[in-house]
Formats: sequence, C-alpha cells, structure tokens
Amino acid sequence: MERVKVGIDPEKLHISSELLRAIAHPLRLKIMEFIDRNPNVNVNKIYNSLRLEQSITSQHLRILRDSGVVDASRKGKYVYYELNYPLIEQSVIAIGNYNDTVRKKR
Repeated sequence: MERVKVGIDPEKLHISSELLRAIAHPLRLKIMEFIDRNPNVNVNKIYNSLRLEQSITSQHLRILRDSGVVDASRKGKYVYYELNYPLIEQSVIAIGNYNDTVRKKR
C-alpha cells in the first residue's frame, strides 16, 4: 500500500468535525428535514410542529447555525431559518466519497 503524507490543516479539521457533529444528531436531522419541507420557517413553527420544547429547538438551531448548515434572517421580531444547500451538498459528496473509499479497502 502506498504511503501518503498526513498533512491535515487543524482549522479545516475543526470546521469539518463541527459540521459533521451538527448534522449527525437525530433531532437536528429531523429539524433539517422539517426546514427542507417548509423553507424560510421560524422557530415557533418548528417547535410547535415537531412538538419540541422551544429552548431545546433553539439550542439545536444554534448548533446548526454555528456550523453553517442553516442560515437565519430576522424579519421583525421573528427569526426565519433556511438550509444552506451548497454546504449540505458538499458534505453529502464528501461523506459519499469517504464511504466509497472505505468500502474499496474492505
């Protein structure tokens, strides 16, 4: 097997790990699916529709925002959320490529 120099940029690794941590949580996946079905939705609609506590929903949305998975925009007193589809698409491709590489080695 060919040896490859391991040169991982710590900043990129941190960003990637935070992104994967954000999207790997079952409840956050559920919130993402809800936003996908209901674009530009506010937190009240999310927690009422999914029957979650407002504080829990806000915590998970903060993690998704911090990782860049969702974008938030304020209109009046409400904050509306939408998915960052380009980032999600890049993540899905990277995960798929990783899984393909691992399968080939088995």
